[in-house]
Amino acid sequence: MDGGVKKAGVTSSQVAEHAGVSQSAVSRTFTPGASISSKTRQKVLASAKVLGYRPNAIARSLITNRSRIIAVVMAYLENLFYPDVLEELGRALAAENYHLLLFTGFMDRDSDPVFDQLMQYRVDGIILASTSLSSELSEECASAGIPVVLFNRTTERDAVSSVTTRNREGGKRIAEFLVAGGHKSFGYIAGLENSSTNRDRHQGYVEGLAGHGITEIAYEVGNYSRPEAEAAARMMFSRPDRPEALFVANDHMAVAVMDVARYEFGLKIPEDISIVGYDDVGPAVWRSYGITSMSQPVKRMVESTVDILMDQITSGEIEAEHRIHNGELVVRSSARHPETGIVEADGRKIFRPKDV
Repeated sequence: MDGGVKKAGVTSSQVAEHAGVSQSAVSRTFTPGASISSKTRQKVLASAKVLGYRPNAIARSLITNRSRIIAVVMAYLENLFYPDVLEELGRALAAENYHLLLFTGFMDRDSDPVFDQLMQYRVDGIILASTSLSSELSEECASAGIPVVLFNRTTERDAVSSVTTRNREGGKRIAEFLVAGGHKSFGYIAGLENSSTNRDRHQGYVEGLAGHGITEIAYEVGNYSRPEAEAAARMMFSRPDRPEALFVANDHMAVAVMDVARYEFGLKIPEDISIVGYDDVGPAVWRSYGITSMSQPVKRMVESTVDILMDQITSGEIEAEHRIHNGELVVRSSARHPETGIVEADGRKIFRPKDV
């Protein structure tokens, strides 16, 4: 049996000799944005095709000190919000001639060890999109001179840039919506309790209800996990004082909660209980769920993230920048509708109280 013979790689100098140009011309041909005439570029590309030459991105990064790779760290791909983010990030980075390198951590334990692997790559920037990664680690990356942007989360320290939505205001908006819908008792199923997104959403919800004199809120924890959200729903629906209205910290958990309500407890939605989620991901629009959900503008959030990274990579200056985007409470069939405050916008029903 022929075990195969490894063919020696074609070098840039061989391409240059074949095309009758300088080696620097070959280098410029394969460097995005480099200055080179159209005629010379076509000669180099033709020779490269004949010889089977492929530029070595890693070797080039040692020369330019740029890998044109952005590391994205996530630990929660089960939530459909993040695959949507990845798709949008891939497009936005490709438009800047950058590649995306994905690292995944763990939802159930400290995800920091992934950085031992990450730092072995000559990445030009890092996007942290996992709620379970420590802020201390992100600051270590920034101090090492690598631009870092926290996506969909914030930190109490000001050393790292972030892009998020107004989670606290979103929680308040949901409280206003449920009160306006005539509900008298309320509950909340939390995500990861120590994450900034969960803390802000919960705090806004509590403050919004408190503004109407409501302080009793049934509380369970789902940890952004479907099985744990199901367990939290069972606890919530087994209470003798089961709430009429329930805010679930994201749509991924809200789907699980709705399944438990319908198929294990025989509850009708929204007649017996109203359920509101967060993120406005794919299942929210499915007719079988129709989740009323606080949206997150993924495209605008990604544009801000890439914009911050490109500015810091180009300038070489890392200065924390924070961009916060507004979301909308998209009204569907999973919760009772208030008599006022719902408007039509871009083909969707949106809850906008008069004071907004």
